[in-house]
Amino acid sequence: MLTIAAFVLALGLLIAVHEYGHYRMAVACGVKVLRFSIGFGKTLFRWQPKGSSTEFVIAAFPLGGYVKMLDEREAPVADAERHLAFNTQPLRSRVAIVAAGPVANLLLAVLLYAVVNWSGVQHPAAILASPAAGSIAAHAGLIGGERVQQAGFDGDELQDVKSFEDLRWFLTRGALEGQDVRLGVVRPARGTSDDVLLKLSAMDVRDADAQLFRRIGIVGPFSRPVLGAVVVGAAADKAGLRDGDLVRQVGSVPVVDGQQLRQLIRSSVVQGEAVPAVWKINRAGTELEVAVKPETRQDGELVIGKIGAYVGAMPELVMVRYGAADGLWRGMIRTWEVSVLTLKMIGKMLVGEASVKNLSGPLTIADYAGKSAGMGLTQYLLFLALISVSLGVLNLLPLPVLDGGHLMYYLWEGITGKSVSDAWMERLQRGGVAILLAMMSIAIFNDITRLFG
Repeated sequence: MLTIAAFVLALGLLIAVHEYGHYRMAVACGVKVLRFSIGFGKTLFRWQPKGSSTEFVIAAFPLGGYVKMLDEREAPVADAERHLAFNTQPLRSRVAIVAAGPVANLLLAVLLYAVVNWSGVQHPAAILASPAAGSIAAHAGLIGGERVQQAGFDGDELQDVKSFEDLRWFLTRGALEGQDVRLGVVRPARGTSDDVLLKLSAMDVRDADAQLFRRIGIVGPFSRPVLGAVVVGAAADKAGLRDGDLVRQVGSVPVVDGQQLRQLIRSSVVQGEAVPAVWKINRAGTELEVAVKPETRQDGELVIGKIGAYVGAMPELVMVRYGAADGLWRGMIRTWEVSVLTLKMIGKMLVGEASVKNLSGPLTIADYAGKSAGMGLTQYLLFLALISVSLGVLNLLPLPVLDGGHLMYYLWEGITGKSVSDAWMERLQRGGVAILLAMMSIAIFNDITRLFG
């Protein structure tokens, strides 16, 4: 139920903002707006404010909306109202009206990011967990426990890193843009500061999936290897492990953090059988040795080890909050960065450098809407900002059925001094519909595969 409510609210808000951008700009340019509709199909609600020429509608099918303006190309227009028709407006007014929808979505994203920046949010501190074996981070000399203070693309000036989310954003951009990322870290074991270069430019990034960060080697923030919520009768309980035990070593392997401990437990199965090991633990200041034999569980095609306990303490949290001007500026910067990254990903998909599996449709959006809403208001606002950027950027693509396609027509008109002919307009519209339907089909197929495969 939460997923449906969060999805409907998100879709309704983003569509309303997009269409309101078209509507307000049309009114400002002196164009008569006949209908403002959220959704298509059967009308559910209809109202018309007193003194307004616009009918406002909420329709049954919510995946879209439209603003219907007075236009001689769609119906006869009385001579007395011809100056109010969209098609009679100067080129600059038509461009502004069409562009206002996507721009409204981008401005909404700026505002949402700014609200999160102003209100503040607790994020895990930028302390690294032990890197995955053979990963880029491991090859760079990271071992876990390092605190990242600065990050930046190789050759650029390093920027302060306030949280693990800041670091994750640098890594995402570096991987998808093919740029190496340099980290300024403090190694607590040595008490020294070092520069570490992560060679992300060497990655073959075709799928921006969950394995992306595993290949980089930085999956999550540091957490102490502490046990909790030991299940009665499970492997941990049978071995004598207790809530609060701090694991120092598994067999001959020193344990750095919770992530490493989870991986050691998962990989403790050989030929379908769990292999016991002696664990060195610290219990309330006392060093103990405990023999632990994990249980086996099927995880897809793999057989993994489980002990029946929560592994890893909560990571250290930091409050990240910005002032009015700085929060708004960072909202603008984040919107710009996400927009550029979205365009680059689309470009990579077109030339085959990224998989079309990265396309997501309404099912995935609904799933993420529910998950983000369940995590709290801040995460839901960040989800709305991301989708709003995507909607704004996608609508600016030069596909004839989208706002960007109309802007493409106006560019031609501005260069040649004449509008696109009706015959060419019809051909382009058909091609645009075909491309859009193909993209939607791929996205829905990806949704079904991702969620139910």
